[in-house]
Amino acid sequence: MSLGKILRVAKDSIAYELGLKSGDSIVSVNGQKLKDIIDMSFAFAEEDIDLLIQHSDGTQEMYSFSKDYDDELGVEFEAAVFDGIRSCANHCYFCFVDQVPPNMRDSLHIKDDDYRLSFLYGNFITMTNMGKADFDRIRKYHLSPLYVSVHTMNMELRKQMLRTPLAGNLIAQLESLEKADIEYHTQIVLCPGLNDGDDLDNTIQKLLERRPYLQSLAIVPVGLTRFRTDCYPLQLFDKEGARKVVAQVKKWQDKNREETGETLIYLSDEFYLLAGEDIPPAEYYDGFPQLDNGIGLTRNFIDEWTEAEKEIMPAAFDKTVKLLVVSGKAIEPIFEKLIKRINIPQLDVHILAVENQYYGTSVDVSGLLTGVDIKNAVCAIKEKADFDGVIIPSSAVRAGDDILLDDMTVSELEKQISIPVKSALGGRDLYKMLTNWCIETKSEEREKLYTWQSNAGYTKLKEEENE
Repeated sequence: MSLGKILRVAKDSIAYELGLKSGDSIVSVNGQKLKDIIDMSFAFAEEDIDLLIQHSDGTQEMYSFSKDYDDELGVEFEAAVFDGIRSCANHCYFCFVDQVPPNMRDSLHIKDDDYRLSFLYGNFITMTNMGKADFDRIRKYHLSPLYVSVHTMNMELRKQMLRTPLAGNLIAQLESLEKADIEYHTQIVLCPGLNDGDDLDNTIQKLLERRPYLQSLAIVPVGLTRFRTDCYPLQLFDKEGARKVVAQVKKWQDKNREETGETLIYLSDEFYLLAGEDIPPAEYYDGFPQLDNGIGLTRNFIDEWTEAEKEIMPAAFDKTVKLLVVSGKAIEPIFEKLIKRINIPQLDVHILAVENQYYGTSVDVSGLLTGVDIKNAVCAIKEKADFDGVIIPSSAVRAGDDILLDDMTVSELEKQISIPVKSALGGRDLYKMLTNWCIETKSEEREKLYTWQSNAGYTKLKEEENE
C-alpha cells in the first residue's frame, strides 16, 4: 500500500491542529489512494475533506473537516512519491550513476527516471519507461514543464547510446507532450565521436523546430570516473575539442538571439572552463532556466561576488588572518581572479584546488569533492598550522546535514585537519565569509524544505528559524 509518510508538521497548520505528527502516514483523501504529492495536491483541493491517517503504531484514524479551497495541510513528506521512485532500466554509454564509487550512500546509486520527479524537481528523464497511462496522467494534471534527456535526434543512434529499442520512441513521445500542451526543457550529454559534430547540428536544428514547446536545451560534456567499467570506449573532451564545441554552439546561440532575443541553447560551464573561454554574460542565460544542471553556475557566482563587493562592508582585521579556500580544479582560475580583487590589510587568502583522487583526476568540479580528498590536500600543505580557517564549497555538502559525499561530516573534517571549517554557498556567501571572518558569520545557505501546494505549484520554502 502506498502511504505518504509525514516527516514534519508546520506549526499552526491544519495538520498541527489535527494533532498529526512525524511518522504518521496519509492513506487516502476522500477515499482516493495517493501515489505521490501530485495526487495529494489535487485531492486536498476540495473544501470537505475525509483524511484517513495511519499512525506509527499501525492504527488508522479518519479526520473529517471543512476548509477553504486553497488551505494547505501543512506537512512535509519523507518522499515526493509514495509508491516508490521509478528507476531507469537503461544502461547508457555515459551514465554517471553507474560510475559512482562503491560503498557510498545509497542515494548516490539511485538511477531515477520518474516523470513525477522531472516535473517536481527538474530531474531529467529518458521517457523509455513510460506508457499511455503515464502520458494520460501528465495531460490530466498538466504536468508542465518536464525535463527530457534527448542526447540525439537520430533515433538509431539514441537507441544505441541508451542501449534500448524504446529510446527510438522519443519523437512520438514529444509529439504526445505537445498535443497535451506540455512544455519541456531538454539535455544532451555530448560524447566525442558519437553525438557531436554534424549530429549535434542536426539535433539542435530538429529541436528548434519544436518551439514553442521546447523551452531550453542544455549541452553538457560526458563525465568519466575511474570506476567506469562499461566496455564501450568513451573519451573526454580536451581543450581543443571544447573550443570547437563552444564555437559550433555559439553560431546557433547568436542566430537564436538575433531571431528571438533568447539564447535557448546553453553550454555547461565545463566547456568554457576547459576551453579557456570567457563565461558568457548573464543575459545569455535568459534567466538561468537550467541553473541546477550546471548551466550558468559560474556566471551566477561571479555576478553574486561582484554585487557583494558593492553591498557588503569588509570588517577591520585587528590581527593577521590566514584563510584557505577549497575548490575543484576547474573553477580555480575564476577564484584566483576574484580573490585578487580583495585588498584588506591583514587578510591573507589562499586557494587550494583539490585534485579528485576519489572519483578520478578527470573529475574536476567542486561539487564532487569528498571529505577524504579535502583532508588529504589540506594536510599536505606544509604551513597547514598557520591557517585560521578553511572554507569549503557547499555544493559538496548535503543540504541540512553537513555531510560530504563520502559521508564524512564537516565536523569530522574539522577535527582531522585541526582547523575551523565553514561552507560557503555561492559568490556572495564566500565574499561575505572572507571579508568578515573576524565577525561571527554563518553561511547564507539554509535547508530548503519542499512543500507541495494544493494549487499545483511546487515551491521550495526556507525553514523557519525556530522550527
